[in-house]
Amino acid sequence: MEIIVCIKRVPETAEADIVIDKTGRDIEKGGLVFDINEWDNYAVEEAIILKEKYGGSVTVISMGPEGANETLRRALAMGADQAIRLTDPAFEGADGYAIARTLSQAIKPLCYDLILTGVQTEDDGYGQVGGTLAEMLGIGHAAVVSRIESIEDGRARVHRELEGGLEEVLDLELPAVLTIQSGINEPRYVSIMGIRKAAQREIRVLGFQDLAMKPEEAGEDGSLTIVERVSFPLVGEGAQILEGTVDEISDRVIAILKEKGGVA
Repeated sequence: MEIIVCIKRVPETAEADIVIDKTGRDIEKGGLVFDINEWDNYAVEEAIILKEKYGGSVTVISMGPEGANETLRRALAMGADQAIRLTDPAFEGADGYAIARTLSQAIKPLCYDLILTGVQTEDDGYGQVGGTLAEMLGIGHAAVVSRIESIEDGRARVHRELEGGLEEVLDLELPAVLTIQSGINEPRYVSIMGIRKAAQREIRVLGFQDLAMKPEEAGEDGSLTIVERVSFPLVGEGAQILEGTVDEISDRVIAILKEKGGVA
């Protein structure tokens, strides 16, 4: 079984001081630590589990600068077999649609039975690349996959999360795209020795000229949405603590609701 996993290198911002850059359209990333996107990490692990069970190979693909090599080599250390990096100034500013277009053009010449992506990314959170990629490749897909039950006779049986705690079981004809939910497995530990070995592995680099794309299909020109401005959430006032008897508090709550237009 030939499996392709699309992964992304993202900045870790949870414990960092975030600063908006000079353009006002992104954050300053110079001093941030980068790592593999959380959902993509589960996708890589799931691909390796499937390879160990059914045989074949795993190819990881990432769009990004040379720094994305670190993320690709981490996937190689986990057990992936090949790595491809898509790098070109023409790809900059791409939204989810343009990212999917670029990935589809890189994937079309490859042999694949299954394509895995994360459900979404930690930075942009589009949550649309996997489904759009499937449409562009003309194959089926399942989103928010929480379990891959079996793969046999050219079909995959998968479980996917729905709203309200419900689950749907689907039978998909291969090839197909699956967007992988976090928690589907336990990503394996990557040892220092594994990373050192992966450092010697070749990473294939493709640019705009290597893909069958028109200039208006890539980057910001090929995007359906454009970020005009980013800003920090407004800081509101602190919570108001109501004191008194139950009747007094109830009267005050009703008065506040009327004041804010919550009740007539």
